[in-house]
Amino acid sequence: MASVVHEKVKSYYSSLETGEDLQTSAACPAPSRLLSPSAKTALQQVHPDVCKRFLGCGVVVPEKLKGCSILDLGSGSGRDCYMLSKLVGEDGHVTGIDMTPELVEASRKYIQYHQELFGYAKPNTVFLQGYMEKLGEAGIKDSSVDVIVSNCVICLCPDKRAVLREAYKVLKEGGELYFSDMYANKVVPDSFREDAVLWGEGMAGGLYWQDLISLVKELGFSTPYLVAASHIQIHNQELQKKAGDIKYASGTYRIFKLPKHSIRSKALVTYKGTVPDCEEHFAFDASYSFKTNLTMDVDAEMAAILQCTRFSSDFTVQMTDEPDPSLDSTRQYHLLNPFQLADRLGSCIKQCSKTGSTAACGTKTTSGNCG
Repeated sequence: MASVVHEKVKSYYSSLETGEDLQTSAACPAPSRLLSPSAKTALQQVHPDVCKRFLGCGVVVPEKLKGCSILDLGSGSGRDCYMLSKLVGEDGHVTGIDMTPELVEASRKYIQYHQELFGYAKPNTVFLQGYMEKLGEAGIKDSSVDVIVSNCVICLCPDKRAVLREAYKVLKEGGELYFSDMYANKVVPDSFREDAVLWGEGMAGGLYWQDLISLVKELGFSTPYLVAASHIQIHNQELQKKAGDIKYASGTYRIFKLPKHSIRSKALVTYKGTVPDCEEHFAFDASYSFKTNLTMDVDAEMAAILQCTRFSSDFTVQMTDEPDPSLDSTRQYHLLNPFQLADRLGSCIKQCSKTGSTAACGTKTTSGNCG
């Protein structure tokens, strides 16, 4: 099903040796504050050659993954897959899918290395060559996956609806799509789509962030929950000129496949402190943080998430008789705006093109091993 855009993106990414070859700061090192202690340890164990070719734009490590079946859309070098393979444990499983043969081949080389490093009797990671828009054709069954992750790849696909529709199909009920991607502050002009470099950098396919909200709701997902964000800078002056007044940000969202007839009223919930690495509080997103043993009000959708997903055993949920009038409307847009959150966090990261140097602008600093 390869389109002209797919071929352009394949060619572009086949030519990249490291994330430093990109012309934006999309593949900059992730802030260490976004990684749990377990994730930091897992990341440090990933082979350096795998980390070297990392081209993502965020951190796609949601909580409580032990024993989960995970699918990585656009797995690239395999960095996130190998990190996740450590976190799901020997009883879990990670599948990476990518359309670029060179990247799939490169990632497969380290399956045995990580299996032996983690002490597993057999590999729990597999890499498939295929398209995110056609997961069934790649052998991924409907309702078979607990968690889907994706790191700065959906922006490279010409048909976002097809990608998200396929993700919805293969997720189990109660499953989660946790993904980072590039977003634009306005609708990107059609003229961008003719430029191979703009496609390869994610700029031509960057979705206007508000369009994401309506799209996932149309497909049956929950409202998106914004976890993290940072501004993306363009290094190349020619690309800056092409972009004009369009700005880009990296945004990490989490969305859920909830039962069709889920909870319709507000609730009082109490977090038990049982999510690994979150004993004192569970930061669900940039707006919701649940403190251990502290009861708080939540809307109907959040109540459904806490009762119908892998987090159900970590909360006590007491339903109220108060109906939730917000069920048929989108949550306040400003809570979902990655540009506003990036401003608030001061998480703009400046990376010098073609070098490994980084400098933080704002109040946050970055660190980490391989991203």
